[in-house]
Amino acid sequence: MRVFIIAGEPSGDKLGGALMAGLKTLVPDVTFDGIGGDEMQAQGLTSRFDMSELSIMGIMEVLPKYRHLKRRIAQTAQAVTDTAPDVMITIDSPDFCLRVARLVKASGTTRTVHYVAPTVWAWRPKRAVHMAQVIDHVLALFPFEPPYMQAAGMDCDFVGHPVVSEPQPTAEEVARFRVQYGMEAADPLLLVLPGSRRGEVARLAPRLGAALKPVLQAHPKLRVVVPAAAPVAGMVIDAVAGWPLVPKVLDPRGLDVETAASAKRVAFAAADAALAASGTVALELAAADTPMVSAYDMNWLSRRIVQRMMQIDTANLINIVSETRTVPEFIGANCRSDLIARGVLDLLNDLEPQRAAMQTTMDLLGRQGEDPGLRAARAVLARL
Repeated sequence: MRVFIIAGEPSGDKLGGALMAGLKTLVPDVTFDGIGGDEMQAQGLTSRFDMSELSIMGIMEVLPKYRHLKRRIAQTAQAVTDTAPDVMITIDSPDFCLRVARLVKASGTTRTVHYVAPTVWAWRPKRAVHMAQVIDHVLALFPFEPPYMQAAGMDCDFVGHPVVSEPQPTAEEVARFRVQYGMEAADPLLLVLPGSRRGEVARLAPRLGAALKPVLQAHPKLRVVVPAAAPVAGMVIDAVAGWPLVPKVLDPRGLDVETAASAKRVAFAAADAALAASGTVALELAAADTPMVSAYDMNWLSRRIVQRMMQIDTANLINIVSETRTVPEFIGANCRSDLIARGVLDLLNDLEPQRAAMQTTMDLLGRQGEDPGLRAARAVLARL
């Protein structure tokens, strides 16, 4: 069996790695081609080019890269046509992946599977209809998504989210982490996560750093850890150098995938709370039972366009899946350091209200069921 698989950012790479592992379990002679990061490469993929070229978000951010991305889209689609795989699996990154799928469908009959349903329940509902023109089958992360995709004419299976099957650190590992970094007396230990894309780090890191000043005044024993994504680790190190409290940056570069992932999970479990860019990191924090504050902003024009299209009042996945609003968010015009600081202080004063919502989220995403990567692999194979 030959699979062409594409991911364009770290969260997609994680999904792709789990799916590939599941396919290898069910079809031992499967072979892979395509584009992915460290986790997919650890499962046997030789990426055709560096996945970080695709980690661009926001309308104004894409424009300067448009010609290069257009060439990459054409090159990737041609590679699929030339290799004639049994299935092409694209993972999230719709601006790139769905354009590749359109070219592939125009030139042949390759079956197309897209992993991660578009958030039509949040904004731009017509995306499902357009997507159905080029995608045969959708693998959904959330249990409420299949009806939206099926109504548009696609097969769709809820497969859960791989975060629910990730191993959680022991109390001994957490204690060693705190001692290793001199944080055993931290009061509290705060994670700060400024994003995994360059644009996110550039916009958010200064604001998150400024938000720490009043938090430090209220909690002088506060310690900060910043787990950096490999594609932006150098940028993160530079960005935090001017913060009022220079944090410990966990740099995954030079580490193998499993070691880096384990170190990140231990940091998440060791922290009392987190200040994080909106995104799938919210689910990782929930899996570690770490309460959070969310913040996010885009380029001004991108922000205005997205705001007009939004159909939901929250961007945090814990709030969405649990149908609560327990995670405080500072989005767009409200992504200001003074407001963020107040949100962090309020959270540190009472960490408990979020925990029930986080537990509900993990249960709804399949925490008690089969490994989501294996479940996704079964879904792909069942419909070939």
